[in-house]
Amino acid sequence: MQIKRYIPLFVSVALFVPMIFIHSCANTTQAPTGGLKDTLPPLIIDINPLPGAVGVPVTGTKIVFRFDEYVTIKNPKNIFLSPPQAKAPKSRIRDKFLIVQFEEPLDSNTTYTLNLSNALADNNEGNLFPGYTYVFSTGQTIDSLLISGVVQDCNSLRPVKDATVLLYKDLSDSAVFLHRPDAAVKTDDWGYFCLPYLADTLYRLYAIKDESNNNIYDPDTDLVAFVDSLIRPVKRVVDTLPEMLKYDMLDTLMCEARPKDFKLRLFREKPTKQYLVNKERTGDRSAYITFMAPYVWIDSLWVRGYKPEQLITQFNILQDSLEIWVNNRKPAPDTLHVFVNYRKTDSLGVLRPSLEHLKLTMPEGRRVLQKMQRKNIKKEDTTCVFKLTATPETVEQNGIELEFSLPIIYEMFDSLDFRYLNPKQKEFKSSVTVERDTANLRRYIIRPTEKMLPGYEYTLKVPHHAFRDIGGFYSDSTQVKVSLPTDEKLSVLRTPLTNVDRKIIVSLLDESRKKSLRTYIVDSDCILEFPYLQEGKYSIRITDDGNRNSIVDTGSLLERRQPEAVLFFSVGDKDYIEIPPSAEVEQEIDIKTLFEQ
Repeated sequence: MQIKRYIPLFVSVALFVPMIFIHSCANTTQAPTGGLKDTLPPLIIDINPLPGAVGVPVTGTKIVFRFDEYVTIKNPKNIFLSPPQAKAPKSRIRDKFLIVQFEEPLDSNTTYTLNLSNALADNNEGNLFPGYTYVFSTGQTIDSLLISGVVQDCNSLRPVKDATVLLYKDLSDSAVFLHRPDAAVKTDDWGYFCLPYLADTLYRLYAIKDESNNNIYDPDTDLVAFVDSLIRPVKRVVDTLPEMLKYDMLDTLMCEARPKDFKLRLFREKPTKQYLVNKERTGDRSAYITFMAPYVWIDSLWVRGYKPEQLITQFNILQDSLEIWVNNRKPAPDTLHVFVNYRKTDSLGVLRPSLEHLKLTMPEGRRVLQKMQRKNIKKEDTTCVFKLTATPETVEQNGIELEFSLPIIYEMFDSLDFRYLNPKQKEFKSSVTVERDTANLRRYIIRPTEKMLPGYEYTLKVPHHAFRDIGGFYSDSTQVKVSLPTDEKLSVLRTPLTNVDRKIIVSLLDESRKKSLRTYIVDSDCILEFPYLQEGKYSIRITDDGNRNSIVDTGSLLERRQPEAVLFFSVGDKDYIEIPPSAEVEQEIDIKTLFEQ
């Protein structure tokens, strides 16, 4: 029985050897700052019960981790139990011990893991404990299979940190909505996950961005991802597998090289329950209402005291928000009484006619304004207000934008005056085309009929009283000047698209992938130009517009429909294109081959 004296030593060696491997793989380019500063993370030297313990009691269980130094709990939420319970494990520090207890009974005959990643640090220098996955069972065996993968944002394909990956033995579509999973884990900084110690059975695999931290999918608040088919783990757990090791998150090569069985793309579902969620009076004669789900079914809408033909309405693209304007110049009442007869989801999930009476009061600022003397009224309160904007980098593609604050009822677009100065300062008069935005009836796009050239200065003048809005007010005169960029350091990217066998949406994004610089909608072979680019890294995002509606559509969990496929063009092992200064870069993309890879 003297071997028991050496059990703590065996545990310490078993835990310490992988950590030596981990640090040998870490980025070691950071120079030391001198002195005897402690740079080593805490080390577990004993665990009770020992890892792999079986027959653990379902009640009163306490797990004690002994460290080689004093530690503190940095993030209690990262002490993560799988399968999760309704109440998270309760943890506390005593001396050099971490003590974990459970707030409710454990399930019988179940393999559990307790993950300590990014949860602890040493007390003095704050060196983060790299993590450890502890396993035990309330039955007589330890399940021994694993799966791994990565969770990405569906639009940027960037990894999603702290997403919750869920496995269900319940294969029904409703399981993820109703109860907690049979196994779960959080993704690391690289969106990576490993779910070890699984039973040999069929599962459904999901990932959620769990806003309420309850390990149950809430479609109103959470993002979701799923694997289309049922899965069955086949790989056996071995402590030295790359999936099982804990890595320095700054070690890019090692972190990205880990095996990935599955890739899940997080998306936000369009809500399915329909009801009115918001309403607001935005001005004397304007208001809006929003609905929970897209494509609301409105049978009728009216405003007390006004004829139907005096109402102007406009939906947004998804038809879940409706703007309302009253085309009547009588003094507006303090309260607009709006009646909406629409199809609302009842308690059984069925759309049924519902009439709602909305009382929309005048915004406080406008109410005060009506009581003020005439001399205090600002110019914009008695003028048809609009914005006239032209962006040098995109004016060729997007034109000059003219957007009114209120719908207009009188227009003289023929009176617009468009002129340009050539490099010799000689002025010429030219013409423009005018197109109303199909998604915004207050917005117009003005384009020159002639090709715009570098070195030329273009001026669009709007004369006095060219427009009149529903308030009865006329517009003032204004003008906007624009010239194409002439900085010699700017570059252009030309992208010939070949074998275009589908309708696609092509966007050029900045390095962060958060901003779209230009977007084209394409359904045949062509050459796209992305001019006026500063030196830097850019990504080309290509979306398969499967339903050909010219927008990027999200997925549906219940319909088992993934979000529209998004790919980023790669050059070698890089998923971005480097643009040098003062260059003309050409990059051909074979669309059919790209989507078949």
